[in-house]
Amino acid sequence: MLQQLLLPEIRELIADGDEATLRETLDQWLPVEVAGLLNKLSDEEDLAVMRLLRGPQRARIFEYLDRWSQQKLVRDLPGDVVGPLLSDMADDDRTRLLESLSEDERDRSLARLSEEQRHLAELLLDFPADSVGRLMTPHFVCVRPHWTIEHVLDHIRQHGQDSETLNVVYVVDDDHRLIDDLRIRQLLLANPHRRLDELMDSQYVALKATDEKRSAVEIFRRYDRTALPVVDDNERLLGIVTIDDVIDIAEEAATQDMQKLGGLEALELSYSATPLPTLIRKRGVWLIVLFLGEMLTATAMGYFEAEIAKAVVLALFVPLIISSGGNSGSQAATLIVRALALGEIQLRDWFTVLKRELMSGLALGLVLGMIGFLRIALWSAFSTLYGPHWLLVGVAVGVSLVGIVLWGCLAGAMIPFGLKRAGLDPATSSAPFVATFVDVTGLVIYFSVALIVLRGTML
Repeated sequence: MLQQLLLPEIRELIADGDEATLRETLDQWLPVEVAGLLNKLSDEEDLAVMRLLRGPQRARIFEYLDRWSQQKLVRDLPGDVVGPLLSDMADDDRTRLLESLSEDERDRSLARLSEEQRHLAELLLDFPADSVGRLMTPHFVCVRPHWTIEHVLDHIRQHGQDSETLNVVYVVDDDHRLIDDLRIRQLLLANPHRRLDELMDSQYVALKATDEKRSAVEIFRRYDRTALPVVDDNERLLGIVTIDDVIDIAEEAATQDMQKLGGLEALELSYSATPLPTLIRKRGVWLIVLFLGEMLTATAMGYFEAEIAKAVVLALFVPLIISSGGNSGSQAATLIVRALALGEIQLRDWFTVLKRELMSGLALGLVLGMIGFLRIALWSAFSTLYGPHWLLVGVAVGVSLVGIVLWGCLAGAMIPFGLKRAGLDPATSSAPFVATFVDVTGLVIYFSVALIVLRGTML
């Protein structure tokens, strides 16, 4: 609210070139608040503010901006501003920015860093793009097991100012292999003359640098940690990952899964930052695939053209049949994809899920089938719309709904398992995709049941 009230004044200060007053005003704000202000200013005003700011404050503000805004500022700011800005950034945040730049832009940005920082940035960028190694920071406190608590606390006071977090200290051996982690609370409450190995239990949780980023989300959730160590294949301590980075990954993963479930390719940038041609392409590809799939419904109906001609009343229930099957399939797919993403179920649980969806689909199908039959029966009491054989029409619709909803639940639940088994992202089994698949097969079920039930009467 404060940003909104002061926005005209801030723009006036920028236009007047009153840098002293502008700097004094922004110094009273938190970095996240200044970042929110920059999101409301024009590109030219953003550049003016970023040139004005200095030191760590500028880097903290820059880290709160979205990736698209960061990329634009790196391209537009002069080199003598970009260099110090990148140098003041946290290592993990700088890595995520660098990996999003083009190769030429990345090389130019790396050249503006000091030799030590450039070496560190290149080291982190050498890890696979989707690995935990890209998330970690090498700034942490590590100690030796034979040290006293007093020695450890003195070491923290001397070297802890550059650490990403001081909630946990890590115990390593002479080869820098991780052997334990201790919370700072344990150290503060212990006798200063006790040795560290007297507090150790050698039980710790660590991430591998080559683990996938998404796996870190589950480990943080399971063990309720704010920071976790990162080790190599020989258990040597390389760095740490903190909860703020994992929250970003969890948010990004959830956003991508939601977009895929909605029937489009996941966006790399935010909706507003995605160029219109890219947005059209990512939405259009799936729309074309789904449209071609839905064309099969015309093929299915064409196969039963003779039956529809004899009993036109059957066509009245096609939208009902299609929507019921598609909705049940979409529900099941959404539930299973999310459960797989959260680790609530595994591939080995497919048969358990099959049985649950079999019972759920049967129960839901019976409910919808009864409602469909009662609707036809009640309407026939006041109308001749469904003809003299309305009872058989109601039975055909009711039985079809049971079969189609049951099939939708089974298909929606098993398709994500099949994709995960094939090494693909289960979220690809989007709700529209499942709905389209169930639409086509549902029509076959509907007309097949109608052909059996109405044979010898209307057909």
